[in-house]
Amino acid sequence: MADPMTQSGQISSSLNASSTKESTYSVMELVYWRDPKKSAVAFGMSLLVLLSLATFSVISVLSYLLLALLCVTITFRVYKSVIQAVQKSGEGHPFKGLMEQDLTVQPETFRKYVDVFLTYVNRAVKQVRHFLLVEDLVDSLKLAGFMWLMTYVGAVFNGITILILADIILFSTPPVYDKNKTQIDKYIELIRTRVEVTLAKLQDKLPGALKRTKAE
Repeated sequence: MADPMTQSGQISSSLNASSTKESTYSVMELVYWRDPKKSAVAFGMSLLVLLSLATFSVISVLSYLLLALLCVTITFRVYKSVIQAVQKSGEGHPFKGLMEQDLTVQPETFRKYVDVFLTYVNRAVKQVRHFLLVEDLVDSLKLAGFMWLMTYVGAVFNGITILILADIILFSTPPVYDKNKTQIDKYIELIRTRVEVTLAKLQDKLPGALKRTKAE
């Protein structure tokens, strides 16, 4: 008979994998503009928030967002109250349906997302150890070169500007790639091949003890 703890772990892993796939699928649907309305709203709202953060403080942005939301809900509540008073209808609170919805976070749901988060954290910790402790010299040199390039990027752009550019690229690149997949894949493969050849030449020049073996 299978161990209950083992079964529980397998079920939890299956749920985590399913949740991750669903989240990834939802994000892909947005960035590939499968539903233009949803993608436009997501892109517009994310870009508006980032542009606001570039101009105002986080506290100001949050305050303005909540104030705008309150203005909409209060106006709608007053409007519906006036309509009900004029028409003498008994519809009740306009947000009654939303107020009756159960918005509490269930312990199982919370634990599921915590498990997914911990999976990514543990994976990140292993990668950091791999790079910083030079488990593989070539990989660590790649990271060092990338970080060196990022120092120049940081000297030109601040964090918010990079996030704005990343948001624009995230919502604009996938549709372009989807329409020109064949040509783009050809160029990507060409670049990848040249990079691999260059890295192989550099690796051949390393001392024998530091070379990456196929077994690794």
